[in-house]
Amino acid sequence: MLQKRKIVFIMTDSQRHDMCSCYADTGLKTPCIDRLAQQGMRFENAYTTQPVCQPARAGIFTGQYPHSCGSWTNSMGISDNVHTIGQRLQDEGVHTAYVGKWHLDGGDYFGTGKCPKGWDAKYWYDMRCYLEELTEQQRRESRDATSMNRKDYRPEDTYAHRCADRAVDFLEKYKDEDFFLTVSFDEPHDPFICPPPYSHMYDEYEFPKSPNVYDLLEGKPDYQKVWAGDSLKEDKDSLKLHNPFFFGCNSYVDTEIGRVIEAVERYAPDALIFYTSDHGDMLSSHCLNGKGPACYEEITHIPLIVKGQGVPAGTVNPHIVSHINLAPTIMELMGYSVPKVMDGKSMLPALENPDTAPNEHVFIEFGRYEVDHDGFGGFQPMRCVFDGRYKLCINLLSTDELYDLQEDPAEMKNLIDSPAHTEIRDRLHDVLLEEMNRTRDPFRGYYWQRRPWRKDAPDASWAYFGMTRQREEEERYEARQLDYADGMPMKEAVRKK
Repeated sequence: MLQKRKIVFIMTDSQRHDMCSCYADTGLKTPCIDRLAQQGMRFENAYTTQPVCQPARAGIFTGQYPHSCGSWTNSMGISDNVHTIGQRLQDEGVHTAYVGKWHLDGGDYFGTGKCPKGWDAKYWYDMRCYLEELTEQQRRESRDATSMNRKDYRPEDTYAHRCADRAVDFLEKYKDEDFFLTVSFDEPHDPFICPPPYSHMYDEYEFPKSPNVYDLLEGKPDYQKVWAGDSLKEDKDSLKLHNPFFFGCNSYVDTEIGRVIEAVERYAPDALIFYTSDHGDMLSSHCLNGKGPACYEEITHIPLIVKGQGVPAGTVNPHIVSHINLAPTIMELMGYSVPKVMDGKSMLPALENPDTAPNEHVFIEFGRYEVDHDGFGGFQPMRCVFDGRYKLCINLLSTDELYDLQEDPAEMKNLIDSPAHTEIRDRLHDVLLEEMNRTRDPFRGYYWQRRPWRKDAPDASWAYFGMTRQREEEERYEARQLDYADGMPMKEAVRKK
């Protein structure tokens, strides 16, 4: 079995899988990520647990879905009884360090500047730490992409470069230890600050339009039309996907990723490298921009590459995987058991053999974009299941969606009411309901079951499935929970109420 006691975990923010040239030839350049793919295993169909910054990170670093760990929206910290993979590994004697964007402390976008449990405080460097190094003028400029039209930034001025510096320093100093190092770049997320030549590398470039740029959302959820707004009236033929700062920052962060990879190769060549991103960006597909309450490929399908000794080089795993698989995989790679409280399972066999399918289904969710914001649709509860071909998305307050990605990869035609797809739709619906039960989804209830198209749904029941589903954590962290009926330690976590 593949085991590694040295792991470097690299991630970006808002980087679609097709913004990496090893995934799609769009004209964007990411040579360092491409080389990583050539030397390792590229997962062709990897998905986030929620296409929003903080909930996506919660899924990665706790091994629990956003709904399970209390972090189902931005600016809403993980629950006190939830332990990150940093805490779990540090408690086993592994040197854990986190450099870069965290976004799990319940604070604002930048963080609190304080190192949470489980990580080496000497290397803690969230975005608040970065901003507090700057003058007031520098802070304001660092949040304004147009400042690149007035001045040239040096690499050392940028957050990405300073994060990479710290990662390189850690690798040089602790190369002989067991370690788990995370390097979390904010880039290419706005405001896209980057130095020349990247700042104007794509001034004349247009990202290729997908056919779904022409999707006017007929038969789609009403809230998506509200989200689209005036974009529904745009002339799609004349629409240009032109965002030179975003695309320039995409190539710039690739360079900084390359610096970290080179340091791994120099100081810790026996380390395993993970690379991924939290979510993508709609870029006008389906008349939408940014990210939010949708299960479309543009924001949920993310890059994932793993490279290191024992991982077959130059391979592609075509099967569906999820961020929820990462924490269990890292625990197992380090030689520890997977905690019961983690919602996913290890994909370690898939790292050894690209023909191995880690999952039958992957699950995606949405609750709210951010506690602080009134916008972004507010509360938009969504749960999605995908089997690699069919994607069922339940939008609790609106129209549901079913797509056949084999026949309709652009997700243009909603098949939710298609008689020919009743069996596959209902089967996926049952799988989704069971997963909500299994993971103790606090939003579960009969209303997810009784959809307008589900003709065989049972009558509404206040008891729903009538089960108790208590939390099971390792007793090292939490004493076994007690049965309400007799006050004794529970024997079975899932039982009749």
